Amino acid sequence: MTTEFDVARYILEKQGEMSAMKLQKLLYYSQAWSMVWDERTLFDADFQAWANGPVLPSIYDVHRGQFLVDSSLFRNGDASNLDDEASDTVDQVLKVYGNKTAQWLSNLTHDEAPWKDARGDLSPMDRSNVVIEKGQIHEYYSGL
Repeated sequence: MTTEFDVARYILEKQGEMSAMKLQKLLYYSQAWSMVWDERTLFDADFQAWANGPVLPSIYDVHRGQFLVDSSLFRNGDASNLDDEASDTVDQVLKVYGNKTAQWLSNLTHDEAPWKDARGDLSPMDRSNVVIEKGQIHEYYSGL
């Protein structure tokens, strides 16, 4: 199975250096649209509903304390692990979301049900490690 590190490396090899927050959001949308278009997850890891939007803690652990990230940071990832269907999905996500800013992407996730529902009654900047359930992600994006 492809890992989140493989997909991160793939995105960064395609797009080049970007902010850590933008990478997190591109991973989120890649996972969401893979579930809808390909009827499968790209990777097993779960996103959590952090204050700035969906975050993969395992990816955060790699880029912690860094604003900008590039593919060299994800040496444990292998972009060639993505099969044709997965790479096509990520490429389509990058076409739609790749030119957006990290803040624009974060704001978008804040307007969408999976993150909002996982956050519940928390105030906008409260810390949270609540998992955004894959079923909720699939259900929401399938309806768009």
